[in-house]
Amino acid sequence: MNIGEIAKRAGVSRSTVSYALSGKRSVSEETRRKIQRVIDELGYRPNASARALANGRTSTLGLVFPPAGNHYTGMQLDFIGSVVEAAAAYDYDVLLSPSGMDSDRSFQRLLAERRVDGAILMEIRLQDDRVDHLVAENFPAVCIGRTARSDDDWWVGLDHTALAAACVHHLADLGHRRIAFVNRPEHLLRAGYESAHRGLDGFTKAAAERGLTVRTYCCGDDAPSGQACMERILHDDPATTALVTLNEAALGGIYRGLAAAGRHVPRDFSVTGVVAARWAETVTPQLTAADVPAEQMGRLAVELLVERLDHPDAAPRHHLLAPPISLRASTGPAHPGTAA
Repeated sequence: MNIGEIAKRAGVSRSTVSYALSGKRSVSEETRRKIQRVIDELGYRPNASARALANGRTSTLGLVFPPAGNHYTGMQLDFIGSVVEAAAAYDYDVLLSPSGMDSDRSFQRLLAERRVDGAILMEIRLQDDRVDHLVAENFPAVCIGRTARSDDDWWVGLDHTALAAACVHHLADLGHRRIAFVNRPEHLLRAGYESAHRGLDGFTKAAAERGLTVRTYCCGDDAPSGQACMERILHDDPATTALVTLNEAALGGIYRGLAAAGRHVPRDFSVTGVVAARWAETVTPQLTAADVPAEQMGRLAVELLVERLDHPDAAPRHHLLAPPISLRASTGPAHPGTAA
């Protein structure tokens, strides 16, 4: 079934049907009702390509989201789900592109073929050529994360600097003096991932402010890497009594490493970090953490992008979130014999 058949049965021209569907020109109410009756009788639904040609919109948003390694982590999947759910509320579909660089073919196709009306970018780097490319093309986009120069961008961000610092202060207030930091993988830190850099910055500055002895580690996004990292921490400084992590994918391995070393959480060792609540609650004991509000961030990003699409001349807007630490069961006072 096509527009020509609808026009024939409604007794109008093809262009009148097209105008009625796209809203580009006014059509009398009587004619519109006549066309709608035929459409309802035939169960006609215009395909996406035809609809895009008619009204200049694809009703699809792009989600440019490279996996951290060979797979998406649990937190990354939470973000994907939040964007898809929020987009559906505005009647948008979501097209996922795993592009980490503007030279990636997937990213180039997204722009060159105008497959989407706008894009949400994730895993943002401090210097991000994808963001620069979209700005140069005047392509509507919103970042989940922020570059080093973000004042003129549209974004939703998590204040990793403040959150990592809050974790340090929480541990210091409990009497911990020797603390480790478990970051994201080394290749992400080298690539300039903003969460890894800003979290490290917040950790080191807060530790210096409190006069703590600290060591920092990069860790792969998986449980075996977490266990190996925990073994390395205790080997490098057996007197370490606590750690802060940004790496939720390594969390299970960190716990296993502590158990293998005979360290009870939280009696002998405290663990905290910046982790989505769903993942903080899957470990035993549950993790005291600054909970990453993935659902809220995905929803805010979609709302900003829809606003940008509906109001192309609007001034850039952004949200910087800093949720409080949720006290659960993984932190406690430093053991008297190891607090010094």
